[in-house]
Amino acid sequence: MANSQLLTELMTALRCLPGVGPKSSQRMALHLLERDRDGARRLLVSLQAALDGVGRCQRCRDLSETDICTVCMSPRRNSTLLCVVETPADVLAVERATSFQGLYFVLMGHLSPLDDIGPTELGLEILEARLKGGEVSEIILATNPTVEGEATAHYIAALAREQGICATRIAHGVPLGGELEYVDSGTLAHAFAGRRVL
Repeated sequence: MANSQLLTELMTALRCLPGVGPKSSQRMALHLLERDRDGARRLLVSLQAALDGVGRCQRCRDLSETDICTVCMSPRRNSTLLCVVETPADVLAVERATSFQGLYFVLMGHLSPLDDIGPTELGLEILEARLKGGEVSEIILATNPTVEGEATAHYIAALAREQGICATRIAHGVPLGGELEYVDSGTLAHAFAGRRVL
């Protein structure tokens, strides 16, 4: 086993997951090979299907199996409210913790000049076109309360103001430096209810 190239490659591949280091990847690989080969096969099939079948919604950029996701297509959602988040995990957190019934726009990150992530990489031209469309009356900025998240929120708020759109920011209870997907649902619901104008 010590010289198994395939096992080493599997452990290295598992380390691409967040929070998985050398020991965790070793434990996962050995578990799948020793105790749960059927689970490993299901994981392989599910992962391949997701890679082949999941893309991005053309309107909100969230992960979706169709060109337009179910949230964007729903006639029950309030199309005048647009919540801007950094990741698909943030959409799930907001949906779980709040009664928000508007639509979303997923940035897939935040502005970070040091990492060469600017407005184009975040799809802000798509967001700006959506704001110019005249349907949105309020944009809720739910970017993470980090330095980059705040800078991103201020940049987007300026885009909204140029179109005469009210820009609000989620506020209370979300700690500075925290990330939405790790905030408990009660705190996130309170933050959403207490959003403020930027």
